[in-house]
Amino acid sequence: MVYAATDLPNRADNNSAMHAEISPNGGPVIGNYFIQNAYKDAKTPNIVTVILGDYRGIDTFGEQLVIFTAGLVGILVLRKSKKLKK
Repeated sequence: MVYAATDLPNRADNNSAMHAEISPNGGPVIGNYFIQNAYKDAKTPNIVTVILGDYRGIDTFGEQLVIFTAGLVGILVLRKSKKLKK
């Protein structure tokens, strides 16, 4: 992990790829659209909420559904069962 981190670009470098307006294939970088238009699209001041709730809503819902199902299964497995008397 340390070896991989040594190859990361400096965050203060304005010429690094993460600050690019145009991707290497010549198209626009989608992250710039999210940053510039988050408030205009959703009228929410928190950009994280806009990205998770609006732009990635279906994906986030799927993740929440998986976590809910895992929690429900955990509760059902760990609950105390009543022994049947014969």
